Amino acid sequence: MKLNIQDTFNKELPADPITENYVRQVENACFSFVTPTKTVNPQILHVSPEMLENLGLSKDDSQTEEFKNVFTGNEILTNTQPYAMCYGGHQFGNWAGQLGDGRAINLTEIVHNNKRWAIQLKGSGKTPYSRTADGLAVLRSSIREYLCSEAMFHLGVPTTRALSLALSGDPVLRDMLYNGNPAYEKGAIVSRIAPSFLRFGNYQILAVRNDVPTLKTLVDYTIKHFYAELGTPSKETYLQFFKKVAENNLEMVIHWQRVGFVHGVMNTDNMSILGLTIDYGPYGWLEGYDYGWTPNTTDSQHKRYRYGNQPNIVLWNLYQLANALYPLIGETEGLEAILSDFGTSFEKKYLNMMRSKIGLFTENENDQKLIQELENNLHLTETDMTIFYRNLSRFTKENMESGFKTIQDAFYNTNEQSLELIESWEKWFESYSQRLLLEKETDTERAEKMNRINPKYVLRNYMAQLAIDAADKGDYSIIDELFNLLKNPYSEQENQEKWFAKRPDWARNKVGCSMLSCSS
Repeated sequence: MKLNIQDTFNKELPADPITENYVRQVENACFSFVTPTKTVNPQILHVSPEMLENLGLSKDDSQTEEFKNVFTGNEILTNTQPYAMCYGGHQFGNWAGQLGDGRAINLTEIVHNNKRWAIQLKGSGKTPYSRTADGLAVLRSSIREYLCSEAMFHLGVPTTRALSLALSGDPVLRDMLYNGNPAYEKGAIVSRIAPSFLRFGNYQILAVRNDVPTLKTLVDYTIKHFYAELGTPSKETYLQFFKKVAENNLEMVIHWQRVGFVHGVMNTDNMSILGLTIDYGPYGWLEGYDYGWTPNTTDSQHKRYRYGNQPNIVLWNLYQLANALYPLIGETEGLEAILSDFGTSFEKKYLNMMRSKIGLFTENENDQKLIQELENNLHLTETDMTIFYRNLSRFTKENMESGFKTIQDAFYNTNEQSLELIESWEKWFESYSQRLLLEKETDTERAEKMNRINPKYVLRNYMAQLAIDAADKGDYSIIDELFNLLKNPYSEQENQEKWFAKRPDWARNKVGCSMLSCSS
C-alpha cells in the first residue's frame, strides 16, 4: 500500500511539547502527538471506491491486512506522526473553552493528483482533549457519518468525505438518550478524509488565550495551503481570507437549505474553515417541511439549530471567527463590511436557489412573493420536502388543474386535505402557471433541470436506522445498498423506488429516526 505522504500540519505548526497522552489544557500549540488505541479484533465493513481512488489506492489495497490495521489505528504508517488538534468553541452560543479532537486522530496528509487529503480516524481512542470521554465511537453513529458524508458529496454539498467503516471489535459503553441507562454497543471507527479538518475553533482558542504569535502562524499556514491565491500575509490578505471563508460557508448553507439537511449541532468547533459540512452527529433530513425542526434532543427546547435558523447561525459563527481574527487586523471596519454583506448575499443566493428548485431560470420581480406563498403553503399541513419538489417537476404549465394532484402524494395526512388547503394550493398553482409562461423551456426541459437540483433520494433518518438495526445483527447489506443508492441521488432508479417514500409511521417517534442525541 503506497501513499504519497506529505505532512504539513504537524511539521509547520507548533506542537504540544508534552508527549504523554493524558487529559490537560494545551497551550501555545496547535496539536498534540498521540497514538491511536489498538483494538482487539478489527473488521473492515465497507470501503468507498471513490475515496480509494482519490488517495491513490486500489481495491486490492483495501483488502490487505495493512489497510485494515492502518485504518483501524492498529498500525502507524512509516514516517508519520499521528496527532490530535487543539481547538475551542462556542457550544449552543456559550464559550466552552478548550475542546479539541477528543476522539479523532489525524494519521497523515497525502497528495494525489495534485490534491491534498488529510486522513483522520474517528473513534480510535483517547487524546489529551478527551476530557471525561473515552475517545471511542459506536457503530450506529459511525454508520450515519460514513453514509452521510459520501451521500452529501454526491448531492453536490461541500463536505468532508469518508474512506472506510470498521468494527473495532471492542464494546463501548454509551448512554444513548442521556437518561441514566448506559449500555454496551459495538465499537466502530470511521476513516474521515478532507483537505483539512481545521475549524473556527482552532483560531478562537488562540485568540481567547491571547496567543497572537501562534494565531498568526496558524492563519498564515491556512492561507499558504488552502487560500494560496490570496498571496502573502498582510492585513488586507487576512481580510480577504475572512471574506473567502464567509463566502464558502454561505455556499455550504445554501446547499443545506436546498436539499433539506439539518446539521443539528452548529457549534463553532463544528464549522470548517474551508466551508465543508463537518462532524455528522445528530443531523437529520427535513421530512415534514418545517422551519422549526431540529433533530437534536439537546436542542429541543430552544431550537437554536433548527432548519430555518441555519443561515443565521452561520453568520453568528462568522462573527465569532471575526473576533478571533481581529488581533491580526486591528480594526473592525473591514470585518463588519464582510459580515454585513453576508445577509444581502444570502437573500440573493437563496432566492436564486429557490427559483431553480421550482423551475424558474430567469428573474422576475414577483418571484419573491411567489416563493414566500409557496413556503407558507408547505407549512399548512405536514408535507414531505423531498417528494414535494421532485413531484413538482411533473407539473405542466398548460394544465393548471393538475397542480394539486401532482403534489398531494407529498402530504403525510391525506385526511387533512381540507377545502381551505386545496384552495390555497390551487391559488398558488394559478400564479405559478402564469409565471412559467415567461420561461423558454418546454415542460420536459424544465423537469430535467429541476430534477438535477431536487434530489429523489436522501439519507432519511429511518433509512439510516434500518441499516443500523441490520448491522447490529451482523447484516451489512443495507449499508451497501444505501451507499450505492445515494451515489446517484438525482437519478430515477427504478429498482429502488421503495426508498422514494415518506417516513413510515413506525419511524415517527422511534429513537434514531425522529430525534437524536450527541451520543456516539
